[in-house]
Amino acid sequence: MKKYAFGIDIGGKTVKIGLFSEEGDLTKKWEIPTRKDNGGCYILSDIAKSVEEEMKKQGILKDEILGIGIDVPGPVLEERIVNKCANLGWGVLDVTAEIRRLTGIEKVMVTNDANSATLGEMWKGGGQGHKDLVMITLGTGIGGGIVHDGKIIAGAFGAAGEIGHICVNKEETFVCGCGKKGHLEQYASATGIVKKAQQVLDESDRPSMLRDETYLSCKAVFDCAKKGDDLSLQILDFVGEQLGNACAMISAVFDPEVYVIGGGVSKAGELLIDLIRDHYKKYAFHASVNTEFVLATLGNDAGMYGAVKMVL
Repeated sequence: MKKYAFGIDIGGKTVKIGLFSEEGDLTKKWEIPTRKDNGGCYILSDIAKSVEEEMKKQGILKDEILGIGIDVPGPVLEERIVNKCANLGWGVLDVTAEIRRLTGIEKVMVTNDANSATLGEMWKGGGQGHKDLVMITLGTGIGGGIVHDGKIIAGAFGAAGEIGHICVNKEETFVCGCGKKGHLEQYASATGIVKKAQQVLDESDRPSMLRDETYLSCKAVFDCAKKGDDLSLQILDFVGEQLGNACAMISAVFDPEVYVIGGGVSKAGELLIDLIRDHYKKYAFHASVNTEFVLATLGNDAGMYGAVKMVL
């Protein structure tokens, strides 16, 4: 008898659902809308309905399902209880109990979305072959995850891996989205890079390809840097320094084998990796100075892979 498992990645706009074999092969994936009406009360029932419809379509029985892994954009306690998730409208919610009730499937495990992506990249992505790693996701904000001996470290309050909120500048006067100041996310996220670029352009009259851009974006900064634009290279050197410094701090505490860099900003490729690595070597303790830096490879599927890895 074949065995299967579901990996489910709950996002603010869509829920990504993957049907996996017990060997970890993704056999089918699809999406449903994330209905956030009435405090997100429909989200889990919509997921259960979609899972059951697919099982019926594929002729899969409940005793052929090894489990359901779910990730959510918020802190999770005991691999089951979401400790408030503003993006979905949830307060404290026992997701495991609710999915068990709705589907009749006993093994249900829940984790944070960044942690799930980290687990997925360790298992089937850029971090394959490593059991101690840190993933950093560079997007609109900065997220992350930590894996030790092949298992996610969630922390006592579900907040381990909040790498974007490492303080890298105590003199900052602008406030981070979390309410504090000087956090990594303010400088090295896509939003932070654009803000830095605009600041540099405003404070200088130096020529730059960026001045010809109709819409100043993070991608434009990297594209101009790849063409040799001095101002863009200066901006990215600053970004690389913030990231390299933050990674050196992390290594002094956790000492991972590898950093996996993902998120939309990681599409910049090896230029970004080289910038981070060069600055990391300046700040890292000598024993950790040769830690690897690699790009994530699973893209938007990383969360599904990580979620299903928990139950397999």
